[in-house]
Order: sequence, then C-alpha cells, then structure tokens
Amino acid sequence: MKRFIEDEDGVRRPARSVRQASEYATPLKEGPKDMTVKRMDNVLIVVDDLEAVKAFFVELGLELEGQSTVEGPSVGSLIGLGDVRATIAMLRTPDGQGIELDKFHTPNAVRFGPVDAPVNALGLRRIMFAVDGIDAVVARMQAHGAELIGQMQYEKSYRLAYIRGPEGIIVGLAEQLG
Repeated sequence: MKRFIEDEDGVRRPARSVRQASEYATPLKEGPKDMTVKRMDNVLIVVDDLEAVKAFFVELGLELEGQSTVEGPSVGSLIGLGDVRATIAMLRTPDGQGIELDKFHTPNAVRFGPVDAPVNALGLRRIMFAVDGIDAVVARMQAHGAELIGQMQYEKSYRLAYIRGPEGIIVGLAEQLG
C-alpha cells in the first residue's frame, strides 16, 4: 500500500517513495538483535467443508500446493489437543503466501458464534488480497457463490471490496489505482 506523509501545512498526501515516507515516520523502538522472524508462512483456517473452501480459494487464484491427513500423539502435542486426526490442504498465492485449511475429524471442530459474524467481531476476521480487475474478480466469485458485503474507493489510490465465501470466510480485495 502507499505510504502517506504530512506536509508543513498539515495536508496528508502519498509519499513519492518508501525513502520519503521513512524520513517522516516516527522512529520505532529498536527490536531485539536476534530477531528470528523472517516472513509470514501461512494463516490457518479451520473449516467444516474442506472441498468447498478449497475450491473457493482456487477460484480466487491460489494454487493448491498439497493435501494430507495428519494424526497421532505428536500432532496432538503440538496443537494442545488429544486424539487428533485432520485433513490439511495448503494453498499459496502467486507470491508464495500460504493459507492452510484444516478439516478436523477428531476431535470435532467447535464453532463459536454465527457463521456470518460481522467484520467487527473479535478475532481474525478477514484475509485481504491485492488483485487486478476487481470488478471481474468480484463477479467471478459471486458466480461461485460468494456474497458481496460492500465496496468502496479510497481517494484515487485503491478500490476495495469485501466478499463472504463458504463458511462465512471474509475476503478483502484491493486494487491499486493509477
């Protein structure tokens, strides 16, 4: 996304470069010297209908990297559950970001709250993807059952749309303008 700076008159405008934005940025406290995070690898979404959610994300443009069943004491110990058996599917965006879909067979998945919870419900509420041709993407996803929640244009920078897919999953779409 574009970074913004404030000029001498207090007018907020897009920075011409990351360097310019960093000149105006408030310095952050220096982090630990031994920082170990290199990148985000994936986000987990626990689902009931693995095939429907997988098809939704493939239609959106993610690639199915693989699918497998995991089970046993080591899996249960890792995630803090006993007697685990789950099918997982890993999907990747064209730039390598991952979404892991898990369908739990044992123990059964637990649903908290309604499937169509609003965006302001506590917890992880949406995933946003950068796209080109937002109108065509929204239309294609609606043809595959997605519900359009809303859309807007942010100044002359971005067009945004929120859609709801299978199992109430909210996906944000952002198209950079200009």
